[in-house]
Amino acid sequence: MLNMAGGITETGELYSPYVGLVYMFNLIVGTGALTMPKAFATAGWLVSLVLLLFLGFMSYMTTTFVMEAMAAANAQLRWKRMESHKEDDDDDSSTASDNDVLIQENCDRSEKQPILSRDMDLLTFLKSLIVWRWDKWPLCSSIKAVFTLLLGPFTFFDVQKTKYLQILTSLMRWIAFAIMIILALIRIGNGQGEGHPPIADFSGIRNLFGVCVYSFMCQHSLPSLITPISSKKHITQLVLLDYVLILAFYSLLSFTAIFCFHSDSLMDMYTLNFTGCDIVRLVVIRFFLGLFPVFTISTNFPIIAVTLRNNWKTLFHREGEMYPWVVDRVVFPVITLVPPILVAFCTHDLESLVGITGAYAGNGIQYVIPAFLVYYSRKDTKLVFGTGTVNKHKSPFRSTFWVVFVLVWAFSCFLFVTANIILSETKL
Repeated sequence: MLNMAGGITETGELYSPYVGLVYMFNLIVGTGALTMPKAFATAGWLVSLVLLLFLGFMSYMTTTFVMEAMAAANAQLRWKRMESHKEDDDDDSSTASDNDVLIQENCDRSEKQPILSRDMDLLTFLKSLIVWRWDKWPLCSSIKAVFTLLLGPFTFFDVQKTKYLQILTSLMRWIAFAIMIILALIRIGNGQGEGHPPIADFSGIRNLFGVCVYSFMCQHSLPSLITPISSKKHITQLVLLDYVLILAFYSLLSFTAIFCFHSDSLMDMYTLNFTGCDIVRLVVIRFFLGLFPVFTISTNFPIIAVTLRNNWKTLFHREGEMYPWVVDRVVFPVITLVPPILVAFCTHDLESLVGITGAYAGNGIQYVIPAFLVYYSRKDTKLVFGTGTVNKHKSPFRSTFWVVFVLVWAFSCFLFVTANIILSETKL
């Protein structure tokens, strides 16, 4: 059984369902949202809205798949512990009464433990070095080099994500998003809106698909995010509420952007549209919005680097054996740090990068893996506990039809994106 409940053995502080709601919102709505307005403008507002709603629905479905698989995995862990205790204590007569309590309700977490522990993905890490676009290559290269030299060494040490860092990052994020939405609304209200987006332009669907998939991705971090929630009684409904709020926010951000700015003037990173003097007169706000991705990535980069490094260690770990010092302290940090640096120096096209990685890697992370996880967890649960066992956190999409539907959709997306790329290259 896959260890999808990896966070349950960690100690730390519990938080309420509503705090968990905020954490999930912040996890999903990251810097990826800043590439959405350009994708909306190129694909057309109606096509973009329909695809956004559909992909949001698909992401919610696979999120419930992962939560169900986590619950099943945790039930098996608890059952195995009960069985081992039974061998030591013949008087322990408890049977399968805990089988329906499928996600751990109690864990003791400390502030020094990472909120999102070991589940950051390589996709996020690769993107973290490619958030800037400057007109001149030497300047861009110099900044990336300075960034690497200053923050790269953190990969070789242990850095923990405290709640204060989470609060600071979240506060800066929401101030920036609020400023952009308000300024765009003011500009449109004053009759200065330049955007006249088409209803549909199917040539832009590939990038839109990748951006939207990327912007809904949270499945990789669900175990460490959901495990510390104190009460999980209504977790499925709360996650649904989160997705509704995220859909509303993405729509508000993107629609204000595409009607405020002409499609040709929209930047890959939306914050850069507000650095012009005619849009924002206060220098402080211009610099804050222009450097907002830098602030966010600077706080996230060391954490993501360390968690990815630890993932490498876990992937190759053999029980009972220790890594040599050179492998542990040099090899793993280097193989973590080198790939994103190479990608960062080799490309400036953020929209295409997010589109392609979202369409391929995101396709696997968000659709394929959750579908197989829930399918095999259901089979395994029946074998271990019997057909009468009820999973309290079972996905609302209980039929095998939905699992097959997700896999067919993922395969269709893979074919569509691949064909689109081939056609684009042929035209060039």
